[in-house]
Amino acid sequence: MAAEPPSLGEALAHASARIGRVDARILLAHVLDKPVSYLVAFPERALSDAQQASLRELVRRRESGEPVAYLVGEREFYGRRFHVGPQVLIPRPETELLVDLAREAFPSGAGRVLDLGTGSGALAVTLACEWPAAEVVAVDASEAALSMAAKNAARLGASVRWVRSDWFEALAGEAPFDLIVSNPPYVGDADPHLSQGDVRFEPRTALAAGADGLDDIRRIVAAAPAFLRTGGCLLVEHGYDQAAAARELMEVGPFIGVHSWCDLAGIQRVTGARLDGGAEPA
Repeated sequence: MAAEPPSLGEALAHASARIGRVDARILLAHVLDKPVSYLVAFPERALSDAQQASLRELVRRRESGEPVAYLVGEREFYGRRFHVGPQVLIPRPETELLVDLAREAFPSGAGRVLDLGTGSGALAVTLACEWPAAEVVAVDASEAALSMAAKNAARLGASVRWVRSDWFEALAGEAPFDLIVSNPPYVGDADPHLSQGDVRFEPRTALAAGADGLDDIRRIVAAAPAFLRTGGCLLVEHGYDQAAAARELMEVGPFIGVHSWCDLAGIQRVTGARLDGGAEPA
């Protein structure tokens, strides 16, 4: 006599014992193509053989360390769902601070916006959605990343111009920008965290930036003045211990109002300034 198929409650309990309840709920809901609330409402419903097999495979891959966002193919950012995959960095909640600061600096919206190292397009698409009248340009050195970002923009109805470029290299001749934002690589090449946990599965080029992790931030800060209008704003995310270095880089340039802001964990996560000639950032 064939065994009874497991209920959702039983399947959730079994998966939770292996990968934790939070991840197990996300993966089971993904297998069912239902919201997590469905698991609470109908714990007695049974899984089909195909659903059981899919869940077993996802749990196995999660046990090996693969990020949940890659397993389900999406991650929420600023209230919107973005498709993600191994070709792009998974958007982090702390990066939402860049959007908050941009909106504070330009309460009525910025006219021209540049997102450097766009990855999944989370920043560029979010700003384009928040400011529909803005002209948003986003660059990345990875064609695969730009392809995914463009699909996210199309799905969310955002107007963004995508440019394949190593930072500013392909932007010669562009009109000045009101706002430049970036979440660049900022981990040191030898940082042991690069070989631990979920980060092992993310693209190294989106994470590491030289011995001290500041190589790309140096390039961005040095080149940004040539692409900002007078009074334009630069906002850059960085590592938990890099705020002082980021401020120093901006302070020796033609910037005013250099300041670092903390994320929700109280960590100085973003440093920014305006190009000399305008008011300080809000």
